Amino acid sequence: MTALRNHYSTTLLFFTVLAVCLFLPERSMALQTHGEPEGMYVHQMAHILYMAALGYLYWDTQRSAFSNRGWTYLRIFCVLTIFWNLLALIGHESTQYLHPKDFTIVDGYLFSKVNRPLTLIKAAYYTAKLDHLLTVPAMFFLYIALRSFYRASLDEDGD
Repeated sequence: MTALRNHYSTTLLFFTVLAVCLFLPERSMALQTHGEPEGMYVHQMAHILYMAALGYLYWDTQRSAFSNRGWTYLRIFCVLTIFWNLLALIGHESTQYLHPKDFTIVDGYLFSKVNRPLTLIKAAYYTAKLDHLLTVPAMFFLYIALRSFYRASLDEDGD
């Protein structure tokens, strides 16, 4: 009875959060702003620590004990995510030097354009906005790494 009650409570919580996200998107807090200047410093330090952690994971999984194909996929995930962190770090820093007049907002945030003349800072910002070209493949490699680990564990259990 308690397990059934917990299941319904979890389901109710899930649908409540889903409804809030769908019908009150401005309150979902999906985008985070960083208060000046401490918030940005902490966020940048988090990117650096994340890169260091992934670098250690990459280095540690190069041992021969981790020769499974899944570990190779995990190392590719680490490399892509390290580059994503570096790109995000540069993108966050470049926003410190940009002004609102550097952009033309046509139809909301998703359709904003960088105004000419194109400077190095604007080019860095524009390039950093393409971070999904690193995160999507990284998530794909993480997925196939985890799938590989799962299949390897099934093979071990079947022996």
